[in-house]
Amino acid sequence: MSETVVVVVPDADVLASSVAARLVTSIIDAQAVRGRADVVLTGGRVAAKVLRAVKELPASAAIDWSRVDLWWGDERFLPSGDPDRNETQAREALLDALPLDPARVHAMPASDGPDGDDAEAAAARYSTEAGTPQFDVLMLGVGEDGHVASLFPGHPDAEKAGTAIAVHNSPKPPPTRISLSLATIRSAKEVWLVAAGPDKAVSVGAALGGDQSLPAARATGTSRTLWLLDTAAAAKR
Repeated sequence: MSETVVVVVPDADVLASSVAARLVTSIIDAQAVRGRADVVLTGGRVAAKVLRAVKELPASAAIDWSRVDLWWGDERFLPSGDPDRNETQAREALLDALPLDPARVHAMPASDGPDGDDAEAAAARYSTEAGTPQFDVLMLGVGEDGHVASLFPGHPDAEKAGTAIAVHNSPKPPPTRISLSLATIRSAKEVWLVAAGPDKAVSVGAALGGDQSLPAARATGTSRTLWLLDTAAAAKR
């Protein structure tokens, strides 16, 4: 049975360091059990701090990075290399410094990719690439409105079926995005919801209280759901 664990630390810097340490340990453990690790990355200010912290951890040297598959929970449907893409930010923060196998870095398609500006076709391409995923860790940021990935409360695209889906008319810019579906998120072994700052306190409290109108409340792992919060984000739980 899946368990839910809430961990609260003093501030965003400590949060990033602690998430990084957990991530390194989880990758090492997954490789020990099945020879590889599949990790889903997220975007946002805390996510970038986490990735930079991974780079500084001596224990990261114990990871065989050539046997790590990296995926994304969502992406802004923008041209390759755009600074607002989660992939671009992740590469700058960590990925470009690692001995990764390029074939195992599964970036979501860009708007200047093989499908052009057809977000539906791009989402279908990513679904095919993922197949039936076996994610060891899937990290998510939590929005002020309780959204995760690009699944927004009350938005019709948030309920779409499929491994990856196109999201149109996003309430946050840019309007077109690609996201893992809620069903795909819920298939991950562990889902980590990471939030820092007082602007996240209301949505975190509501989601932990079981408000099913919020995608964050429904984002659960098959083995464990881990809420990783700083004190400010946890203020209303």
